[in-house]
Amino acid sequence: MIKEFREFVTRGNVLDLAVAVVLGAAFGAVVTSVVENLLMPLIAALVGEPDFSKLAFSIGDTTFSYGLVLTEVVNFLLIALAVFFFIVKPVTSLTDRLKKEEESTERDCPECTKAVSIDAKRCPYCTSELTPAG
Repeated sequence: MIKEFREFVTRGNVLDLAVAVVLGAAFGAVVTSVVENLLMPLIAALVGEPDFSKLAFSIGDTTFSYGLVLTEVVNFLLIALAVFFFIVKPVTSLTDRLKKEEESTERDCPECTKAVSIDAKRCPYCTSELTPAG
């Protein structure tokens, strides 16, 4: 049973998941800090109030703190915005660029515009001489 447990724990996907959870928690702290210390003060400068938590209304003895909900919604939107512009967009751009570089095994012949191998010295369609790829 101990051997099986050791095999389970040392299996690649379990270790990858553990690393992802730890990095995710650390990254979450960074993003939260960016939102709380950079973006919320920017909103405070524009709107005048960065913390809506004191906004509330009462009906009888019950208090409805809608400001807390509003603050969390703004925090969520700012976190999503920060993740999108600082992580998703750059990583997508980088992976698209790398994918395009990997896929470019062909080029167009300048004479007949047919796709030929990037290493071809002569076009197999029109037989024109091709300059070295580069």
